[in-house]
Amino acid sequence: MRQSGHDDRRMTLRLLYLLFCRVMGWLALLARTSAAKDAELLMLRHEVAVLRRQVIRPRLDWADRAVLAGLARLLPRPSWHGLFVRPATLLRWHRELVRRRWTHPRRPGRPRISAEIRALAVRLARENPTWGYRRIHGELCRLGYQDRIGASTVWAILHGAGIDPAPTRSAVSWRQFLRAQAKSVLAVDFFTVDTVMLQRLYVLFVLEVATRRVHLLGVTSHPVGDWVTQQARNLLMELRDRVGRFRFLLRDRDTKFTAAFDAVFTAEGIQVLRTPVRAPRANAYAERWVGTVRRELLDRMLILGCRQLRSVLAEYVDHYNGHRPHRALGQAPPLGPGESAVAVPAGRVVRRDRLGGLIHEYAQVA
Repeated sequence: MRQSGHDDRRMTLRLLYLLFCRVMGWLALLARTSAAKDAELLMLRHEVAVLRRQVIRPRLDWADRAVLAGLARLLPRPSWHGLFVRPATLLRWHRELVRRRWTHPRRPGRPRISAEIRALAVRLARENPTWGYRRIHGELCRLGYQDRIGASTVWAILHGAGIDPAPTRSAVSWRQFLRAQAKSVLAVDFFTVDTVMLQRLYVLFVLEVATRRVHLLGVTSHPVGDWVTQQARNLLMELRDRVGRFRFLLRDRDTKFTAAFDAVFTAEGIQVLRTPVRAPRANAYAERWVGTVRRELLDRMLILGCRQLRSVLAEYVDHYNGHRPHRALGQAPPLGPGESAVAVPAGRVVRRDRLGGLIHEYAQVA
C-alpha cells in the first residue's frame, strides 16, 4: 500500500505540471491574431482526420485522458461526436481506477521450475522416443527431483517444447529406417536429360546407400518395362557374390518399374520397398545424387545425344566412386581412399583433367 500511495502522489504532480504547461500555452495564444488561430485550427483538424484514417485505436496515457476529459467540458455538445472518448470510455477508466484501488499484492505461489530441470526433461524425451511423460517423471524422481516437479508439469514442459507424445515419437521414420538398414539397402531411380534437339533421355541408376557407390545401369529414350527389367539383371550380374549383402531395394511408384522388375530382385531374396506417393524425400539418397550430377556436370554442358550422355555419365560415375570425397564417409570416396590419400612428405600436387577440364582431380606424387 505504501508503494500505491507513492505512485498516486507522483501521478498528481505530473498532472499539475501538465496542466501548468497547458495554461501557459493558452496564455500564449492570447497574443496571436484570430486569423492565425483559425488557420492553425483548420490545419490541426486536417491532421487529426489524416491520423484517424491510419490509426484505428490511439494509445493514451492517464494524463492525456485527464486533459481530454477536462477540455471536452468546454466544447458544445454537437462537437462531441468527433471525439474518440465516449461515455463508455469514461466508465471503463473508472472501473480501472477502482480495480487498481482495491488490488492487493498477490501471494507467492508455486516456485517456477528451473531451466536445468526443463532442459533435462526435454533431453530425456528426445533421447528416448518411447518414453511418455510419466516414464520421464519417474526417471526424474529417481534422479532426486521428486519434490520439485510433478507428472503434469512434465507433460506441460514437453508440450511447450513441441515434443509429440510417445506413440508418435516412437514411430520409425524413413530417415531412421534408412540409417539403420543402410548397409543392406539399394536405392534405384530415374532422372531425365533434355538434349540440344529437345529429345528427352532417361537415365537409370542404382546407389548403394551405405557406401554411396553409384551404378549407372543405362541410358535410353524409351524406358519400356522389358528394358528396365534387363538392366536389373545386368546389375545383379555386376554385383555377383555381393548380392547377398543387400536385403532391400528402395524405389518410387513409377510405372516403369514393372512386376517383372521386382521379381528379379525378389528371386535373390531382396525385398522391394515402394516409397509413399509424392514423397521424394523417402528416397533422399538417390535424389541427392541426382542433384549432385546435375550441379557438377549436366548443368554445365550441352548433350547432343544418347551416346554422348552415356559416355560423360560413365566418366563422371568413375570420378564420383573413385575420387570425389564424401562428407558422410569422412571425406573419402565411395570406393575408399586410394593411393592419392597417402601423404608424401616431399611430393608435389598434380592435376588431372576429366570431361574436357570440367572436373579436376588432384594427386600427390613424389
